[in-house]
Amino acid sequence: MLIVDDSQADDSMVIHNPWRQLRQFTAARIGIGRAGVSTPTRETLEFQLAHAQARDAVHTELDIEALKQQLIQLQQDFPQINSQPPLVLSSRAINRVTYLQRPDFGRQLDDSGFASLKPHYTNTPYDLALVIADGLSATAIHQNAVKFIASLLPLLLKEIPDFSLAPISLVNQGRVAIGDDIGEALNARAVLILIGERPGLSSPDSLGLYLTWSPKRGLTDDKRNCISNVRLAGLSYAAAAHKCFYLLSEARRLQCSGVAIKDRSTEKIIDSSAVQTAFCWTAKLTEKGWTGNDFN
Repeated sequence: MLIVDDSQADDSMVIHNPWRQLRQFTAARIGIGRAGVSTPTRETLEFQLAHAQARDAVHTELDIEALKQQLIQLQQDFPQINSQPPLVLSSRAINRVTYLQRPDFGRQLDDSGFASLKPHYTNTPYDLALVIADGLSATAIHQNAVKFIASLLPLLLKEIPDFSLAPISLVNQGRVAIGDDIGEALNARAVLILIGERPGLSSPDSLGLYLTWSPKRGLTDDKRNCISNVRLAGLSYAAAAHKCFYLLSEARRLQCSGVAIKDRSTEKIIDSSAVQTAFCWTAKLTEKGWTGNDFN
């Protein structure tokens, strides 16, 4: 968070809050103190600045060319991954106003996007399709997306033999569910979408990750695993990559994702296969309409 320069300010009228010392541990707006019955001028200006940064994050356009260059460099650093250049796609939302007013348009790929993906379809499924979408914060994508991928790829390439990655997709005006269209069109076993989260007053740059197994149009959020607040002041790239790799490994093993998988990546006892399998089979039986009474 950018701090307003108050080196010339007169704080003689400000009654400081002792809790302010805790701000060294958090970007949250705590311990702001008061000037009489009002908020100090510095805090008011910082609030207005944070609000402006959040609005800018929502309306800033995704810098496709800069991202393409960063991803091409990443492909040179990891020659094992797909050598195809990033694919530039768009949702059905033709502009930002439509995107904000019609969330359903942002969840679906436009016709030209399907046409662009068709040549990259393979009969042998890709292990993973990576999708980068602007979401509600292009700022989050610019600052975090490629750095996170650079932390994730070494884990995937080291631990999963013959791992296959689909061409990376860059999406304008995209929401989370657009990853399902892309994953299905590419014939990917799983899709991971990196998307800018809705900005907060202390976090205009928060990146969200959503993993879905067997993506297809019409899936709901219970089929996704979410990792949020990936940024320098939040969840580190290394920690996010570790969680993501764990969830993808479990999704591959159990052939499912979402509420059927529990994140036990930080537990000391790693072998939780029996519990995870139970969750997964319960979810699959529920999908088919089975209830507990069917077993009585």
